[in-house]
Amino acid sequence: MRLDAYCAQAWPEHSRSSWQKLIEQGNVTVNGEVITSPKHEVRENDSVDALEVKAPDFSGQTLPVIFEDENVIVINKPVGVLTHAKGALNEEFTVAEFFRAKTSYNTETNRPGIIHRLDRDTSGILIGAKNSETARLLSKQFQDRKAKKTYVAIVDGEPKEPKALLDLPIGRNPKAPSTFRVDPNGKSAETTYELIKSSRNRSMIKLMPRTGRTHQLRVHMAYLNTPIRGDRVYGKSAKRLFLHAWKLEITIPDSKRITFTAPLPVEFEQELEA
Repeated sequence: MRLDAYCAQAWPEHSRSSWQKLIEQGNVTVNGEVITSPKHEVRENDSVDALEVKAPDFSGQTLPVIFEDENVIVINKPVGVLTHAKGALNEEFTVAEFFRAKTSYNTETNRPGIIHRLDRDTSGILIGAKNSETARLLSKQFQDRKAKKTYVAIVDGEPKEPKALLDLPIGRNPKAPSTFRVDPNGKSAETTYELIKSSRNRSMIKLMPRTGRTHQLRVHMAYLNTPIRGDRVYGKSAKRLFLHAWKLEITIPDSKRITFTAPLPVEFEQELEA
């Protein structure tokens, strides 16, 4: 049996992919010898041991807080920060780790406080729940499409119509399974967009998704031949992905309907005029 498969079977609290990383980092021994190849073949009488994996200490790290009370916390997520770790092994600072000390919701997982997510390369508004009751209230609004999200993007070119509703189903691209495309047999995906202004064959667009499909805004904009600047998958690379979660309108406990706003990063205006 491969060493990574053996470890995942022996210690299922970490996934096989996590064990691959741990093995490569020198955390596993076979017959007393450190083995760094996940492909190493474990034989029947081999003795396999794993060093204690200590979770990194993120207590000194922080994120920009826009609003906080006893039930919710709202941040302006910077570009490059993950919403939550992808597996049980958490190797980097995430929004979830920032929420961990502030919430009692899902603290036994790698997603404490998390209700919705933003891609690593997207900046802007992200709301977290501090308790299970608030988590249910917020989650239902996202599920029922009552949480209204507004994004701002810089795109290449200018859409033919200054304002439109895009009702374009999205499905996984079989030729590149980690990506998506407009597909008549895909899942329903609706986005309203509105042109804010254009300059030098670039446009600033306001995007209001009615659904929440993976890569929805990026796929829809690329389909119009106006890909989002910095989209390395559906467009061209730039210094960042110019997609920002600008506003979130949602009801928080005590029945207060409120709109949170994350200021547009200064580089958006600079990129439009560049």
